[in-house]
Amino acid sequence: MAEVVLIYGGSGGIGSATARALAARGYGVHLVGRDAGRLSGVLPGAGTTAGDIRDESLPARATQAAAAQGPIAGLVYAIGTINLKPAARVSEADALDDFRLNALGALRAVQAALPALKAAEGSPGIVLFSTVAVAQGFAAHASVAMAKGAVEGLTLALAAELAPKIRVNAVAPSLTRTELARPLTANETMAGAIAGMHALGRLGEPGDIGPLAAFLISPEAGWITGQIIGVDGGRSTLRTKG
Repeated sequence: MAEVVLIYGGSGGIGSATARALAARGYGVHLVGRDAGRLSGVLPGAGTTAGDIRDESLPARATQAAAAQGPIAGLVYAIGTINLKPAARVSEADALDDFRLNALGALRAVQAALPALKAAEGSPGIVLFSTVAVAQGFAAHASVAMAKGAVEGLTLALAAELAPKIRVNAVAPSLTRTELARPLTANETMAGAIAGMHALGRLGEPGDIGPLAAFLISPEAGWITGQIIGVDGGRSTLRTKG
């Protein structure tokens, strides 16, 4: 029976790219997301659990369903938001929802899976997702950067607490062409302007990110934990223009 990786946000661009990369490595995958129809079309043979992460019962249901497929060897939490507003316009509801979806949801997913991960053979991995905006500071990113900053703090706390058995890392992408980012990427003039801010001159694609998440789950990353890894076309560290 193949080891299974539980992927939240499994029907999104990055989540589905991660699922395909893990399947190519021989893992079984169990996808979690809101849309049952979209989940069923991601990867033939994948297990699925449909639900909203705001529902506190979802992580337990998803973990139980994944465990029925095989031993759980990893967890990827690829649920996110892109709620861009000037700070003066961020409502309490906005901030709380971004926090629930990005940070609290990740914690609940990990809590539900912990017994299975602790019982797994080897050194299972957990991968969470942040954003380049946490380290760089972008205008109109107050709510999402605050929520993803909490994800980075959670990553380090979990990595310390769960070592040496379980490894925990986060991936921090820059703008990536996904359905979630469509409001920013659908306009090619805007997309081109943002792409030009990256040293590599383009926006990210899900296929740039999924393979790294799969690697971090795998035994090949057995000496990597507590890291926030940028996959961002150089935007977090490089300035190639004036």
